[in-house]
Amino acid sequence: MMFLAIKEIRHEKFRYSLIVAVISLISFLIFILSALSLGLANENTAAITSWQTQSALMTKDANGNMGQSLLTKKQSKIFHDDKNVATVGITPANIKKKGTSQTQSAQFIGLESTQYIFQNLKLISGKKPATQHEVVVSNKFENLQVGNKIKIGLDTHLYTIVGIVNDAQYNMAPVVYGDIDNWSTIKGVGTKYSASGFISKKNDNLKVKDNNLVTYSKHAYLNKLPGYSAQNTTFAFMIVFLIIISLVIITIFLYILTIQKLPNLSVLRAQGIPSNYLLKNTFGEAFVILSIAIVFGLLVTILTATVIPSTVPMYFDTTFIILVAVGILLTGLIGALVPMRIISKIDPVTAIGG
Repeated sequence: MMFLAIKEIRHEKFRYSLIVAVISLISFLIFILSALSLGLANENTAAITSWQTQSALMTKDANGNMGQSLLTKKQSKIFHDDKNVATVGITPANIKKKGTSQTQSAQFIGLESTQYIFQNLKLISGKKPATQHEVVVSNKFENLQVGNKIKIGLDTHLYTIVGIVNDAQYNMAPVVYGDIDNWSTIKGVGTKYSASGFISKKNDNLKVKDNNLVTYSKHAYLNKLPGYSAQNTTFAFMIVFLIIISLVIITIFLYILTIQKLPNLSVLRAQGIPSNYLLKNTFGEAFVILSIAIVFGLLVTILTATVIPSTVPMYFDTTFIILVAVGILLTGLIGALVPMRIISKIDPVTAIGG
């Protein structure tokens, strides 16, 4: 089955090289878009994932956006003794390093030191905050390091950076972790409110009788992040359309090749070669072309990833890349069905003029 296909590819090197090059470029584009999609999704959710989030509870009028939720002091104590739940105070804030005038966008996330999110923080340098005006920051802040002093949001106090956490990002912004008691001052909501909501590492333990509070599953919580769902849907459509385009291109190439080879295929049929063999040969030819093209596309993607600037949010997940590669391969093989149908209808007598 594969012998004839490989022999044809070797005989028509230039023609098949062009086909492989086109499919490789499409594969490369699909892989890059997939990595960008995962990278942007990771910038939205890296912190949430690190919290082992399974569910979240916040005020009803926040519409699923924890940064807009405001819990009173009484509400924020509901799950105080539950070891699987952490109280969080989340707010977007500008930070400014002492001695500079430049501000940076961040997400301040206030935590209670006795609860699991704070306890599970994984530092790559420094230590966890021990006093109210100490913070740890994401390593995504390129100009901040342990020992620096910063101002956060509307708070006039200086905060000392005592530790660095790896890849801590929330809703496209790097994270600053600090004491939840500072959250209301940084956000500027006064003393009436003391937290944004609750994060749980279990699915079913955020049950309350308060009608003003709503529980979200992890999936629902992520989809409520501003821009997250629209961004993922856009990339998904782009990737699907590219795979469909690759299907059409492969079908056209194989169709043209089959039409050009019809006289030769007819002769083979007249010599007694079963159409089954020729069908398998066409299918094998498509498999070889697609496999080589996908491998080349993947190699170019890996090379691109080594030289692309670190500011470009690309994230490579092996399982996802394999699934995308299999998707390209399967759609390409579906495209091979059209020329196979032509081959199955070859009449050797009429095709050779008999």
